[in-house]
Amino acid sequence: MSEPKTVIITGASSGIGFALTAAYIARGDQVVANGRSLERLQQAAEQLGNPANLLLVAGDIGKAETAARLFDQAIRHFGQVDILINNAGIFISKPAVDYRIEDIDNMLTTNLRGFLYPTQQAAKHMSARGSGHIITITAAIALQPNTAVPALLPVMVKGGLNSAIRALAVELAANNVMVNGVAPGVIATPMHPQQAEIQQLLANLAPTKRIGTTTDVVNAVMYLSDANFVTGTILPVDGGSTAGIWSAG
Repeated sequence: MSEPKTVIITGASSGIGFALTAAYIARGDQVVANGRSLERLQQAAEQLGNPANLLLVAGDIGKAETAARLFDQAIRHFGQVDILINNAGIFISKPAVDYRIEDIDNMLTTNLRGFLYPTQQAAKHMSARGSGHIITITAAIALQPNTAVPALLPVMVKGGLNSAIRALAVELAANNVMVNGVAPGVIATPMHPQQAEIQQLLANLAPTKRIGTTTDVVNAVMYLSDANFVTGTILPVDGGSTAGIWSAG
């Protein structure tokens, strides 16, 4: 049996982040879970039975000091960091002309700075160790925009992250640090409205005509976190949405 890994997961208190936390905890790895609210992190920990291999570090990951504290505490408690999963993110869908200043600020803080600051910490730490994995959750719609979902701002930011992943993979390859992304399509999380008609609309966005599960995303992330000859990849988990949708109507 392999040695336990230390995994940092941002946005860990709900949705995909919680599913990832549960999966790595169940595998026996050491997880450092980050979220804005300590109360919500504690509720997530209680759902998992308050395991000893789970460390909670609350704070806004869009702030550099939070990212530094996250790595400091992870290293202090577990000795090193093997895997960083940049999961924290928000999605704001609306026509391009309707985006407000606060929408832009929120997207840049959470999705851009929330990627950059922990990734800088990981690149420094993992390069010095000569190994590691940086995995970022982006979005399939940034690979293939869809007229049914106007989303200029997320496409702009997540599309930039897709390019940044490839650039960083090249930069860190000589240090044996693998850098990849997972681009989910529509996944069943509290982020989406639960009305039946909206759920059906969302399901129809993919050729498979269904909504994905958090387990689908977890499986992709865990594959990449174990893959030592895969870097610079953006892996869609989207029921074929980025392949295209054939419609006779």
